[in-house]
Amino acid sequence: MSDSISTQLENIKHIILVLSGKGGVGKSSISTQLSLCLAKKGHKVGILDIDLTGPSIPRMFGLENRQVHQASSGWVPVFTDESQNLCCMSIGFLLQKKDDSVVWRGPKKNAMIKQFLSDVCWGELDYLIIDTPPGTSDEHISVVEYLKDANPDGAILVTTPQAVALADVRKELNFCKKVNLPILGVIENMSGFICPHCEECTNLFSTGGGEAMANEFGVEFLGRVPIDPSLTLIVENQDSSPDKDLIKKYSASNLFKVLSNITDKIIEKVSLKDT
Repeated sequence: MSDSISTQLENIKHIILVLSGKGGVGKSSISTQLSLCLAKKGHKVGILDIDLTGPSIPRMFGLENRQVHQASSGWVPVFTDESQNLCCMSIGFLLQKKDDSVVWRGPKKNAMIKQFLSDVCWGELDYLIIDTPPGTSDEHISVVEYLKDANPDGAILVTTPQAVALADVRKELNFCKKVNLPILGVIENMSGFICPHCEECTNLFSTGGGEAMANEFGVEFLGRVPIDPSLTLIVENQDSSPDKDLIKKYSASNLFKVLSNITDKIIEKVSLKDT
């Protein structure tokens, strides 16, 4: 790890990667909700979006029209509110238009990830959550390599209940073992659908696949997260809503209770590093 990366990350207590071998399983949704839960619990949190060709974090936090500012020590991340307890960095903040495509080969992607780690002034953080693209390719190899000396706490793997998703997430589990990245646990996302009228949960796909896979690989199963339309409304209505406090709105949702329990498990696991 370069001296510049060491300098920018030296005041970050915990680094967690959110991974999945499959696209469309909700990594960005889980990264967002985990960050909101940690911030609600009083932690200072940063979220780094290294999905360079499909950055979702600016939209998830209602920050699409915000820009990154340059300071003498590097890029200043975009804060979600005046408390500055939650900040984000994404290539989405660097594009001239939000619909601009990023058409880069591997070396340029790797250089961008290195720049995110070496040039962003994260300051003092309790947690840095890294939202990754699907797969086990350039971005994943690069970020693990650059973070090697920072001793990241590990990875959270996100899957959905379907067999096709589970098959790809198994590859991600094997990737973590090959690069010696600790696995904090598995989350089964989209496990059921919460009716917006009666709040009854119905299994649209199947259930239990994520837990069975976790047991197969000997890793912790962190929990199931259902599809809840209220989260979509919170995210999509941020521009029109008079209340801009995303943490407050999310903490009033049904999903907060689910993710809060998962977050507590993660906090307990990574706290062992401090002892």
